[in-house]
Amino acid sequence: MLRRDTITGGVCLLISAVLLLATRGLPEASILVPIGPGVYPRFVLALTAILSLIVLANGLRSRKMPSGDEHPASGTRNYGLVIAAFAVFGLYTFVLPFAGFRIATFLFVAGLQALLDPPRTQRMLWVLFAVALATTLITHFVFESNLGVLLPRGSVTGV
Repeated sequence: MLRRDTITGGVCLLISAVLLLATRGLPEASILVPIGPGVYPRFVLALTAILSLIVLANGLRSRKMPSGDEHPASGTRNYGLVIAAFAVFGLYTFVLPFAGFRIATFLFVAGLQALLDPPRTQRMLWVLFAVALATTLITHFVFESNLGVLLPRGSVTGV
């Protein structure tokens, strides 16, 4: 019997491959536009395919079905946490135009981390802060500095 990981990895790999093939019809880069419209979808789909392949390989490597002892949360459902995560994302999309990408993203990443795994020690709080800061700075650097994608500026903050 196949595990859910194996099935999920296989389905995502198949969908990524089909969509990646579909991007062949997108226009290529030109002299005036060095990065064509197909670059971003191809990058995301290739990354999704690679990650799906890893999930699929891990699922095939461990064919044994996990018992209840190995995954204690497998029988529990936490709908409140799912709803809260969607609420945090909704709040992020609401705050983004006012605070700007850098501030809103830092608050979003920190808030979602705190929601999913509340920091119980001073060290965990510092790790939460560092991850939120690094995520924000790396994303800003990659998109705005390297790819030339303008990220939203805040109407209130100006950053």
